[in-house]
Amino acid sequence: MARCLIVGCGCRGLELTRVLRGRGHTVRATTRDPGRRAEIEATGAEAFIGDPDRVSTLWTAFAHTGVACLLLGSATGSAEQLAALHSTRLDMLLEKMLDTTVRGIVYEVAGTVDPALLAVGAERVRWACDRSLIPYELLDAEPADHAMWPAAAADAVQRILLAGGGATS
Repeated sequence: MARCLIVGCGCRGLELTRVLRGRGHTVRATTRDPGRRAEIEATGAEAFIGDPDRVSTLWTAFAHTGVACLLLGSATGSAEQLAALHSTRLDMLLEKMLDTTVRGIVYEVAGTVDPALLAVGAERVRWACDRSLIPYELLDAEPADHAMWPAAAADAVQRILLAGGGATS
């Protein structure tokens, strides 16, 4: 059993939470909207209010977390915000995670964000994880496929755990 952190817990993140909880994992989930706390907690997850664009707001959510799921493939914002989120902000997030117990990363590379930005993000995840010897998965499941996406994301978490990533709780 591992503690998983979902960064960007929208509707699909809630579904992933249910699947991961069903597989015996502990889940933390982040949202920018304090009004979603009860909805997240109703799934059995521990809710954290934080914004991946402001890494310091996520810091406490990393404590005792083994696998981080960065579900930013359908993030919203201006073109400049999304470009930063999948480049310089992502770099900062990855660097901060290296100072925590996070030992595996799932990064979403499909969604409504420009595929070129997601490819940039995927390269940054590859580089950071390869350099730090941390297993990672690039989640390319189609987010619009509501029947298959949660299982594909949970399977990515499982592959990380089998590869030796992720702390147990």
